[in-house]
Amino acid sequence: MTLDFTTLDTLRTHHPAWRLLRSDHAPLVASFLHRVFVAPNVRVMAAADLAEALEDELYALRLHVGETAFPKPALDYLNDWAAPDKGWLRKFYRPGTDEAQFDLTPATEKAIAWLAQLSERQFVGTESRLLTLFDLLKQMSEGSEADPAKRIAELHKKRDDIDAEIARVLSGDVPLLDDTALKDRFQQFMQGARDLLTDFREVEHNFRQLDRRVRERIALWEGSKGALLEDIMGERDAIADSDQGKSFRAFWDFLLSSRRQEELTQLLDRVLALPAVTDLKPDSRTRRVHYDWMEAGEHTQRTVASLSQQLRRFLDDQAWLENRRIMDILHGIESKAVALRAHWGKDWPPAGQVMEMAEACADIELAMERPLFTPAIKPVIAELNLQAGDEDIDPSALFDQVVVDKARLTRHIRHALQDRAQITLNELVASQALQHGLAELVAYLQLGSETFSTVVDEDTSEPIHWQAVTTDGQAITRCARLPRVIFMR
Repeated sequence: MTLDFTTLDTLRTHHPAWRLLRSDHAPLVASFLHRVFVAPNVRVMAAADLAEALEDELYALRLHVGETAFPKPALDYLNDWAAPDKGWLRKFYRPGTDEAQFDLTPATEKAIAWLAQLSERQFVGTESRLLTLFDLLKQMSEGSEADPAKRIAELHKKRDDIDAEIARVLSGDVPLLDDTALKDRFQQFMQGARDLLTDFREVEHNFRQLDRRVRERIALWEGSKGALLEDIMGERDAIADSDQGKSFRAFWDFLLSSRRQEELTQLLDRVLALPAVTDLKPDSRTRRVHYDWMEAGEHTQRTVASLSQQLRRFLDDQAWLENRRIMDILHGIESKAVALRAHWGKDWPPAGQVMEMAEACADIELAMERPLFTPAIKPVIAELNLQAGDEDIDPSALFDQVVVDKARLTRHIRHALQDRAQITLNELVASQALQHGLAELVAYLQLGSETFSTVVDEDTSEPIHWQAVTTDGQAITRCARLPRVIFMR
């Protein structure tokens, strides 16, 4: 982007972040949204809870600056901040609910992050950033080298450096980072962790924009279903194969690894226990920052899942016809509105009938129009003697029911999560085989949605096997293939 006058003037007028910085209520908006959304890493909040928190904030401010400072109710301020001319909050409704939800927009988070950088820092580290830049250049240079001889020579050089460092440590020369270097690197880590959470909201916003374009295209499409699906799926694949999509997939695969989770937890515990880092008084949420990353990534995955759900709804013929009928009605209203606009300022109101609307009225049914009572016809049961059959059937089969012990499955999941942060459904079944086959597998999925916190990785499928017995007594192996389900404590 070029920073010329026209571009900057357009941003000053239309960009939500710049509008927030120009607003008279910028201190209230930025401080409140930072405290409610950014600091605790809250992605979505119900309108009632957010309005209650803002009402408390306004009450405290009125006591400090005067009763007339913020005269409107809290909910009016929230709706104003979510209006298109502001764009500081995103107001939406979850499927199946009528309660409004609010989320922070990427532009607002950028403005808040820029405001946080205005304060003077007591310690500004530059060494770690220079080393990071140098390492990035080395990775790009080595990763793009196609000559095998040069790659092997570079690997031999690294091996020699590692051998030399091992020799120094064995001889008693153990180099340690001083307090300044530790503070420098920890500040860079915290800045990168905050930037990563900010980037997640922007990635989710980009996928949501794709979802909106898909919905608009479905509503206005006039061609065949096959052509529309081919067009939509091509754009979906283009997003997944883009640089942003590939980077997000690599990050998500890295974060879902239980080994990486345990390694991050151990590293954070060890670093936060260092005296130099303790002197910086880091935020208490730093210890679980990797779980904040996972929660933010899960929101992005849900946005992608909503796109797939919209495509499935399109395959429903009834929904397709209903959308077409609604769009035809809206097009008719728009056409009449455009035709009326030509009369504005000339001969208003226009002559003749403008629009017809059916008047609401009650259905009237006279008493004489109702049918007379007709007694029900009682069937006559013939008196016949029941004859016993000759078939020898074991009635115990009627009482042979399968009962899945959910309490046993719950104990198994909790026991598995005692010594690890997460475990997949495949690992649970491998450690304790299914006793009742598919019914027990469905019970695991029900517990994952009702009792435990779970994450579904739709891009990775896992086969789950169990032993079953046929009606003739033969043992067979059955298999169900479903997306990877991860239970988390």
